[in-house]
Amino acid sequence: MRSVQALALAASAVSYVAANDITLLVRQETALSAAPSITAVSDCHLHGTVQYCVAGTAEYQMNVSPTSGEVLPTEYSGCHSHSTTYCQNPEGEDIQVLVGASLEEPETPAAETGTSETISEEDCHFHAGIQHCVDGAEEEGASTQNCSRRDRDYNIPLRIGLLFVILITSATGVFAPIILSRLPVLPHTDVVLLVLKHFGTGVIISTAFVHLFTHAQLMFSNECLGELNYEATTAAVVMAGIFISFLVEYIGRRFARSKVMGIEGATEQSDGSTHASKNGSDSSPPVEVERIGHHGHAADTVGVTVMEAGVIFHSILIGITLVVAGDSFFITLFIVIVFHQFFEGIALGTCIAALSSMPLLKKTLMAGAFALVTPIGMAIGIGVLNHFNGNDPSTIIAIGTLDAFSAGILVWVGVVEMLAADWFNGGPLVNAPIGRVLTAGIALVIGMVLMGLLGKWA
Repeated sequence: MRSVQALALAASAVSYVAANDITLLVRQETALSAAPSITAVSDCHLHGTVQYCVAGTAEYQMNVSPTSGEVLPTEYSGCHSHSTTYCQNPEGEDIQVLVGASLEEPETPAAETGTSETISEEDCHFHAGIQHCVDGAEEEGASTQNCSRRDRDYNIPLRIGLLFVILITSATGVFAPIILSRLPVLPHTDVVLLVLKHFGTGVIISTAFVHLFTHAQLMFSNECLGELNYEATTAAVVMAGIFISFLVEYIGRRFARSKVMGIEGATEQSDGSTHASKNGSDSSPPVEVERIGHHGHAADTVGVTVMEAGVIFHSILIGITLVVAGDSFFITLFIVIVFHQFFEGIALGTCIAALSSMPLLKKTLMAGAFALVTPIGMAIGIGVLNHFNGNDPSTIIAIGTLDAFSAGILVWVGVVEMLAADWFNGGPLVNAPIGRVLTAGIALVIGMVLMGLLGKWA
């Protein structure tokens, strides 16, 4: 009887174990069948540093981390399952396929969405106030410049309001030296004007090299423009600006000299003698001295006019590029531009104030033109916000050319008309007291340094 019961218990145990074994086998088979039947993957590509491959209509993540400069295979074969799926690379090594990270539809590249939110997925930076974005998907360490137009966040009311801030700042800088020069003689007024003049010289020289020349070089080296056949394009355009400035000033000086000589000739008697006073002495300065004075005033006017032309070209671009910068960079750029316009206004206003023979009305018109030009550029920028593409080749060429040409004008004005004219060839600082020379030199260096520092952001 006991043997029969023992046999029954043994049979029951065998039956229980068999049943559990079958259940375990079924579960294992189910787990294996849950993994997709993949024999090979192809069309492998990178999303950032993560590799994805395609099998059928699905996309799968590969468990591989590329090292710097490593080129990953574009396909894997010999796929098999060991509780999970593995595929072999060309070297025969097993690479795990993360079937849980399957993407039924490939991700849409950021460049195709056209939304402002996708910008954060790329490496975006600014050149001369214009945003450039490099795609996050890079292969073999090479970056791909995104040259399509970017939709950004633009606070229009803020831009319109700050337009008037720029107007007031520019007007303050350019009119301050003119007003100061018209005031009654105050203690140390001449020292203040000396500091402003040479500070302005430093500002103009720094603007030419640090801001305009550098910005033009960045434009012409933009990947969206392609490789230039002539690598010295920026320097050539700068040289053209210098030559045109020289030509205009030379012709202007020749014209002024001939005009002065014509006026002087008309006042002379037919025998070549000049009018004399009743006591037999000349009642007017010697002919040559008067002629040189008139010629000098006319030449100074031509020089300042050339300088203002270069500044105006530059200021229009400043206004446009300030407005089209996205909100993420706008405030920073605006603060820099405020200081930039104030310093540049001081430089131009000091030169205008020094034109003693120019009527006040004409000085006011020249200063007013500078004060208005950057706000006009901002208004143009607001008008083209929905169409402006800073990476369009035609835009790059236009901005780069104007920047480089303006740089040439300001190089001529800053180095020849302002620096050399004051410090060499009979200028006012050649034989000046050492204290005056040191004051002018320190102001010059401060102007160059401060404007050069602003070049880091604008």
